[in-house]
Amino acid sequence: MIPSIVILFFMHSHAQTGVDTIHFKKVYYFAGTGLGIPLGKTKEVLSPKVFAGSMGVDFTLNNPKYYVYPALYMLSFKYKQQYSDPDFNKIIEDGAASIYMLSLAAGRRKQYNKLNAYIYAGPTVGLVSEPRAQVVGDIVEIHHLKSLAFGTKVGVGADYKFTGFFVCTELGYMYNFNKIEGRPFQALTLMVGLKSDITKIKNKVFDILTPTAAN
Repeated sequence: MIPSIVILFFMHSHAQTGVDTIHFKKVYYFAGTGLGIPLGKTKEVLSPKVFAGSMGVDFTLNNPKYYVYPALYMLSFKYKQQYSDPDFNKIIEDGAASIYMLSLAAGRRKQYNKLNAYIYAGPTVGLVSEPRAQVVGDIVEIHHLKSLAFGTKVGVGADYKFTGFFVCTELGYMYNFNKIEGRPFQALTLMVGLKSDITKIKNKVFDILTPTAAN
């Protein structure tokens, strides 16, 4: 599905005609679930777990073909420690790691009646949690080392409008400049979810924060 979306997006760029009535002056909330798939040397440390999630807000710009999309990606992986840590006396063979990345992306979309195809790219910042083990007597203590990470994310996707909501699918690539166990972090993210119109909520909040000045 995704390759056909990309081909459709980049071919016949003049095909979109008329006013974009779906996105004009709109704000949408997206919530999805899916999978994070490690790539390259990242696979020596991390392997997929069933759960990954994302949530974000789609702000349409004055030209509805363009939008900004701040989104939080919550990824979980199986974790295999590669090196001993001098602060801990055991190595974890089968643990769990979590990665939470905030993406500040901008993108472009094309509307084909109720179907929309889009691309996006932007920087990311977030938190990485890696497990460590310490044996004290007969007790195994599990600790979670947290570190700040910076990176980038790009992606393509599509959504289809039904009455009151959109069904969405998205394929993305995430890269962190910070390494995990000496390996660069890179992964594919596959998300499926729903998108809903929250423009009225945005307008109410805006009215509260910017009340009309009294005459």
